[in-house]
Amino acid sequence: MKTYKHNWRSAVRAGIVGLATWMVAGSAHGSMTLLVEQPYGKLGHFNPGGHSAIYLDRVCAETPIKLRPCGAGEMGVVLSRYDGVNGLDWVAVPLIPYLYAVESADEIPDTMDKDTEEQLRDVYRRQHLESVAKDEEDGSTPDGNWYELIGSAYDRTIYGFRVATNAEQDAMLIAVYNDQKNTERYNGIWRNCADFVRVAINRVYPHAIRRNYIADLGVSSPKAAARGLTHYAQKHPEAQLDVFVIPQVPGSLPRSHGNTGVLEGVVKRYSVPLVLLSPHIEGVALVAYVAHGRFSMPKDAPKLDIAQLQQQLAIVRPFAMGMPQMPEPPQPVVSPPSGGVSLAEGGGPVVVTPGTLPALLQ
Repeated sequence: MKTYKHNWRSAVRAGIVGLATWMVAGSAHGSMTLLVEQPYGKLGHFNPGGHSAIYLDRVCAETPIKLRPCGAGEMGVVLSRYDGVNGLDWVAVPLIPYLYAVESADEIPDTMDKDTEEQLRDVYRRQHLESVAKDEEDGSTPDGNWYELIGSAYDRTIYGFRVATNAEQDAMLIAVYNDQKNTERYNGIWRNCADFVRVAINRVYPHAIRRNYIADLGVSSPKAAARGLTHYAQKHPEAQLDVFVIPQVPGSLPRSHGNTGVLEGVVKRYSVPLVLLSPHIEGVALVAYVAHGRFSMPKDAPKLDIAQLQQQLAIVRPFAMGMPQMPEPPQPVVSPPSGGVSLAEGGGPVVVTPGTLPALLQ
């Protein structure tokens, strides 16, 4: 197992092409990342779209439902929408716990199995997410989809599509999410996880991601969001798009599989039954997908090195945490009336203070 551990971590670090350097190169540049997470498990066979979330590298979580600017060494927050999480529309979880259910890069396990995954998730929940997922009355672990918010990289491979932000845009996102009502609005067709990231990215880059009414029948999907952002960035180089991958942690858990869009899933999974039932429908679906929905996830994307990123961010303060120091206001000065007696020595102007004010009023 030691050899496997070394090979896996070496492969992750070998794939880095300046990710951490890009993120901390200057205080004027931050980023927001569209996370496209592969489907896994039995649900993934029926709903192969997977999941999507937003990672903000200069925005952190004061609580799971309140945001703030990051301080030095903090690695940002992942905002994610799931149904069945205490009636909330979104929850904020720091990057490392979101990926690995631990609090530092040194604690990331080398391999993972189902029992350890459940234990790590429950420990983190009890320490940090009790307000979101409370214990049952008997102290046992609650039901719900809260477990999807931590340890995601144990279950699936995740692709990141990162674009640049500035301090003003980060502050705007903080204000928007802190001010809006955070109540569950999840709907699998019109307000799903991909709609959440679509709206978030469009706040910074208007119209970057649109619904695809041809290839996806108007239903937002993680892969369609990645396609839209990629095409937008090709026309807008100021977005500074780059891509990375977070590999699924090795172990005995089932491996995740590729994301698909709506018509892509129909074409790839049900083409034979459709041809038998209606060749015309199959032909229309195929043309719509090829012409308007085809998109390949990156095959050789650099791998995210969490340990290196954490070390570099430890010496950088992304942007100011508090209000700037304001100069003391000048004290008002009153000159004595003509022919009057000056209260100041030498007949100069009088500085108004609590002590001199009564004398002026006599």
